[in-house]
Amino acid sequence: MSRGRFISFEGGEGAGKSTQVALLAEALTSRGIGCLSTREPGGSRGAEEIRQLLVQGDVGRWDSMCEALLHFAARRDHVTTVIEPALQDGTWVICDRYTDSTFAYQGHGQGLDITFIKNLHRTATNDIWPDLTIILDVPVAEGFDRISGRATSDDRYERMDGEFHTRLRAGFLEIAAQDPQRCAVVDSRQTTEDVHREIVELVEKRLGL
Repeated sequence: MSRGRFISFEGGEGAGKSTQVALLAEALTSRGIGCLSTREPGGSRGAEEIRQLLVQGDVGRWDSMCEALLHFAARRDHVTTVIEPALQDGTWVICDRYTDSTFAYQGHGQGLDITFIKNLHRTATNDIWPDLTIILDVPVAEGFDRISGRATSDDRYERMDGEFHTRLRAGFLEIAAQDPQRCAVVDSRQTTEDVHREIVELVEKRLGL
């Protein structure tokens, strides 16, 4: 049995990741490809418990290193109990956020050393990377307009200031520029349908769908 493919979606707040994850899962399923949609932080029982520590509470609840360590504790449980078993079983995994979010949020956004994050990733995940990472890019102000009516306004990251989110967006774009073979940037200001169409074309081209 061939190994499944691993696709991650990244981007700032309001970029439309959850919608595009669901649409891609439907597209894969319609082509007879078994797939699993999951998210981070979370995606496994233990990781979902850690998620509450990360997304709830005061904005300044944790420093950047505490946050990174919590994210990787959740990520290890997610990878070892959900992602890796699914890939070994031939299932395609579509994940809403992965390690690039730690680079962007705790690294570029909060100033944590990038090399430290790379070492954490290597140790905690056995250096497992997505086959394709799709970064949905949207200007910060537009992203916040999209989430202004959400009921989940208690999310710590959504309540961080505009300067943080500006650094975050720049961080994602830098990640994409440094690893163009794995990453692709998609302008999420397009219609939902056009973004989905571009994503399917990327998967077809890069992963042989």
